Amino acid sequence: DRRKAMLGDIAALTGGEMITEDLGIKLEKVELSQLGRAKKIVVAKENTTIIEGAGTKKAITARCEQIRKQAEATTSDYDREKLQERLAKLTGGVAVIKAGAATETEMKERKDLLDDALHATKAAAEEGVVAGGGVIYLRAIEKVKAAKKQASGDEQIGFDIIAAALKAPTKQIADNGDEDGDVIVEKLLEQSGNMGYDANASKFVDMVEAGVIDPAKVSRSALQNAASVAGLMLTTNVLITDLKDDDKEKPVIEGSVR
Repeated sequence: DRRKAMLGDIAALTGGEMITEDLGIKLEKVELSQLGRAKKIVVAKENTTIIEGAGTKKAITARCEQIRKQAEATTSDYDREKLQERLAKLTGGVAVIKAGAATETEMKERKDLLDDALHATKAAAEEGVVAGGGVIYLRAIEKVKAAKKQASGDEQIGFDIIAAALKAPTKQIADNGDEDGDVIVEKLLEQSGNMGYDANASKFVDMVEAGVIDPAKVSRSALQNAASVAGLMLTTNVLITDLKDDDKEKPVIEGSVR
């Protein structure tokens, strides 16, 4: 039933009729005038995107109102969630981004930038945004220090390592801007809220007001993945890496570990 309802949504969006025997319409008797139209349809593995469907605003509005009434009437949280998803798809719309370039290399670079921007926007829509420039990690250090007080022995060393790691993103940004990263970090630790360092402008600003933001999902995932990799390294007996040219020239003494 849910699939049939979604077909009805598509029919409203494209200006077509829902073809189903439940409505007395047989596939072999369908005429061209009953089919919907759209400027472009992109079919991917897990989703289909309809761009500029030919459905009238009146038909789409009526369909949305019908879905809203069904969502209000249902007592199932699951059904309500699915109805809200259908409503969002009907009312959300689709934007088309056009980009050009003088060379193929420049075009690929712009395409990669657009892909990054789209993924960041989707992540921001899911979990919101936080102050960029590593500020959110610096503000988390106080929480780490508070948790350290409840730890003992080697656990306290672990908390110190985490606190040092949380400073790394901001320090690297400052270093890249030809500033002393350690000094910048210490100054920011004396600040509070969304105050951070804008490397492009070479000054301290409220990162949110300046538009320097990161998707919360990206910041969270980066920290979780880093912790996962660090944990894996701590429980691994052997790590393999390529030797630098300088290391290749040094003799390796049998039985030694470098």
